[in-house]
Amino acid sequence: MTLKIIGSGFGRTGTRSLKEALEILGFGPCHHMEEVLANPPQVAHWQAVCDGLSPDWDKVFKGYQSQIDWPGAHVWQDLAGAFPGAKIIHSMRPDDSWWNSFSGTIGKLLTIYRDMPLPPHVHEMMEVAEDIVGHRTFGGRWAERDAALAAYHHRAEEVTATLPADRLLVFDVAQGWDPLCDFLGAAVPEVPFPHRNVKSEFWDVVGGEPA
Repeated sequence: MTLKIIGSGFGRTGTRSLKEALEILGFGPCHHMEEVLANPPQVAHWQAVCDGLSPDWDKVFKGYQSQIDWPGAHVWQDLAGAFPGAKIIHSMRPDDSWWNSFSGTIGKLLTIYRDMPLPPHVHEMMEVAEDIVGHRTFGGRWAERDAALAAYHHRAEEVTATLPADRLLVFDVAQGWDPLCDFLGAAVPEVPFPHRNVKSEFWDVVGGEPA
């Protein structure tokens, strides 16, 4: 099994909904941060990335047909080269919507996780996230709206400038099934497009939002 779909979009752009949508379309299992947190041996792969090493991507994604969300989105260019037959989906949402969601979930968690009673592997993965998301992606300024949005748009510009148009879909999950299915050559399912990972679901994954 090899990756057929690579996600380059930031977390909180509907990635959990997109994961479920891809699995409905037959492109599962789909790798996502939730998969890493539920699978402790995965953490070592991403620690290696932080150390400047290039993991065996076939091993990292063994058993997966698709990848969405961080940490995989951080290495989208490496994955695009490692899996040349894969299509890339860059998920986005309107600026205010993304920032409000990000700042109240991932951004907040990056700021407070060291003081939370997390399982050891989750704490280790948060250290990875602080590195690749907090510092390498946002330059340490993930709590600043303008800086975070600048990084958000820089990624979109980088992706569209790098990839051929026929390999890339810039996608807002609010668009529903039609553009996604057209891009993947899949039939539109007879079920509603998923709507997952609202704020409460995000915090449930790490034991609840601290007061």
